[in-house]
Amino acid sequence: MLKKMLKRWNEKKDELRKGRAHLQGNTQKKQEKLERKLSRKRQVSSYFEKAGLGISPDILNRRMFRAVVGLMLLFSFYIFYYYASWGGASLGTIAYALACLWVFGFTVTLVAAWLLFYVWIDVKIFKRRVEIEDILPDFLQLASSNIKAGMTIDRALWYAVRPNFGVLAREIEIVAKETIAGEDLKAALMKFGEKYDSTLLQRSISLLIEGIESGGEIGDLLVKVAANIEDQKIMVKEMSANVTTYVIFITFSAIVAAPGLFALSGVLIDVLHSISSSLEGSGMDASSRVGITFSGSGIQLEDFKVFSFISLSITAVFSAMIVSMIKKGNVKEGAHNIPIFLLISLSLYLIASYAAESVIGLFFRGL
Repeated sequence: MLKKMLKRWNEKKDELRKGRAHLQGNTQKKQEKLERKLSRKRQVSSYFEKAGLGISPDILNRRMFRAVVGLMLLFSFYIFYYYASWGGASLGTIAYALACLWVFGFTVTLVAAWLLFYVWIDVKIFKRRVEIEDILPDFLQLASSNIKAGMTIDRALWYAVRPNFGVLAREIEIVAKETIAGEDLKAALMKFGEKYDSTLLQRSISLLIEGIESGGEIGDLLVKVAANIEDQKIMVKEMSANVTTYVIFITFSAIVAAPGLFALSGVLIDVLHSISSSLEGSGMDASSRVGITFSGSGIQLEDFKVFSFISLSITAVFSAMIVSMIKKGNVKEGAHNIPIFLLISLSLYLIASYAAESVIGLFFRGL
């Protein structure tokens, strides 16, 4: 009897031990999941901070969701109005259209909205980085003058800020506030340098920190760093000027030559269709006199226009990206050229199509 009781007691202890281990495992998994979630939130918050957006990811997520829901409601009202004015649709057709809208349309719209939002943020971060790099030499020269005038490094950096420095002025204000709050100046500067994906900024801050640690002449160091940055900018401008011929050739091919050739091809298709229909209407004798036989459906003009618009759009986008890579060394810096290339290319295509149809089309039809 005693052995049975001891056996049961040991079994209960094993069950309790297993239950505790299971609870601890679940708790650890929940903690790891929570830490991963908080880490993702911190990364997104840091991403927003780089773009200068003072909004939390949760608030932005709710606002984006509400905006997409509002847009879907507008489309739903339009569907009701369309089928009500049409008058021949059943309730099943309306329900099917609304189901497709809220299942597929909502998902696609939400994903597209987030993609466009992150593209916009990425471009905004890049512009802020470029703005900092443009102002950095002037800021370093002013800071050098303040150091040579007898100021400490943190005060020299603070008093070198000017209102027209924009993003750099706000970042230096953040560094100054962190320093006043008790944080080390080197740590605050390193945090500022790591905030932006700029090799130029990170190298400048690294040299400044090394100068502070070594106890060298910081004023002369900042002057040399500013001079090196200016020399690098001059070299980039000279390299950009040397490839101007390639830029002109690509631009002319994408937004002038290609639309003209597509327009002429479309008019030629229209003329051939007109000649084919006239020969078919006049019988086989007319076809034998000219020595041409037309057979098959061929290319339809409407299909060719759709193909032309798609091809010209793709050509314009990639041409703008290539020009940006050649001129600036980065696609983002020339992203504003993409809508310009698209607008000019498609506009010239429409103008060339109208002009070619007015001149060449009327000439052939008059024969």
